[in-house]
Amino acid sequence: MPTNRPATKILIDGGDPEETRRIRDLLGFLDGQTTNPTFVAKNPEVQRRMASGYKLSVEEQKQEYKQIVERISPLVGSAGVSIEVFADFDTTAEQMLAQGEEMFTWIPNAYIKYPCIREGLRAAKMSVERNMRVNMTLCFSQSQAAAVYAATKGSKEPVYVSPFIGRLDDRGDNGMQVVRNIKKMYERGDGHVHVLAASLRTIDHLLYAFELGAELATAPAKILEEWAASKYPLPGENFVYAAVDSNQNPLRPIPYKELNLDAPWESFDLKHELTDKGIRKFVDDYKSTLAPAA
Repeated sequence: MPTNRPATKILIDGGDPEETRRIRDLLGFLDGQTTNPTFVAKNPEVQRRMASGYKLSVEEQKQEYKQIVERISPLVGSAGVSIEVFADFDTTAEQMLAQGEEMFTWIPNAYIKYPCIREGLRAAKMSVERNMRVNMTLCFSQSQAAAVYAATKGSKEPVYVSPFIGRLDDRGDNGMQVVRNIKKMYERGDGHVHVLAASLRTIDHLLYAFELGAELATAPAKILEEWAASKYPLPGENFVYAAVDSNQNPLRPIPYKELNLDAPWESFDLKHELTDKGIRKFVDDYKSTLAPAA
């Protein structure tokens, strides 16, 4: 267990309760967990059932997801468990909300994940009006984060926004600058939105999230194992983040934008190709577990 825990809350990204327990025992703590349809599809029990040729009905898939988060819930701390609704490009905010309201009852520390698209923002606005905790996922831009802030004003609970770092790095952009830009923009706000650095691929991603003051960071088990094996380093005064890809090529900078957080949420540009790509991926993984419709 680290002698000095970071101010940033540590979450694990995954869908296997046994892995959650193992990492919690390794670190001596675990503040929360983020889940999504991909991780449900990769859950060992779901994989065993699929290997036998069995496919789930929609109701069975929902029950599998519920059982997974019920097992995870008591293993983590105050950052809770993020549970993602099923949403494609035709799903309405009302349909997302109906799913979210049910999922919110599954466990006492649930955060409901909606995508950073128009209908997702509408669902988030309605959710916080119902005192539900939300996590806006698949965020890739400062503009999307500004919309999250504006749409969820007045929330009685912290709202999470999850900028995805690794997927921006994968295409040559400096994903950590999105975290930096959002944090800078939120300095003028009321503090109701917390930045959850997501899609972390390296120890340097994790350490720079600490350095930038991200309220939360979620990482796969292998990154948290590497952090533990390295004796839980924290960024010191000489820490420098190397903005390079896996081949040591420089990443393209993402400039800061002056955005007005008091503007209507609908006025911000929500479009991002990686958000669309992420939604398609989650939909495909969700459907991979399902039996064909009769």
